[in-house]
Amino acid sequence: MLKEILSVTGKPGLFKLVSQGKNMLIVESLIDGKRIPAYTKDKVVSLGDIAIFTENAEVPLGQVLESVKTKENGGLCSIDPKADNDKLRKYMLEVLPEYDRDRVYPSDIRKMIAWYNLLVNAKITDFVEEVKEETTPEAVVAE
Repeated sequence: MLKEILSVTGKPGLFKLVSQGKNMLIVESLIDGKRIPAYTKDKVVSLGDIAIFTENAEVPLGQVLESVKTKENGGLCSIDPKADNDKLRKYMLEVLPEYDRDRVYPSDIRKMIAWYNLLVNAKITDFVEEVKEETTPEAVVAE
């Protein structure tokens, strides 16, 4: 689901991919529902391609947002994105204890919290795609 949600540099909020043209994307704002073109010169990033640095590896943004959702019981964030840096870091420690404190800045945490709130307000709460287990013929028990 997060693959279709986009961040467009220079435009506030998040956008849902609606259609593709020859040299542009048609995106719809999650804030007001207006459709606008995003041209090839605009920097467009899919939320599905973003990851958070940890001490050992990178964690996809979807998993981090899922942790926030679990902590907040599916509701909006209990912390204001404009809170001071120490509160933001403490909150991030609760959500992702092994995050890299040197490479994840407070501005990144602010953006993640703001995006989470936008997604929840837009009723988009499936942050991690479930992998469906396929049954193989060997797994089916013949009666």
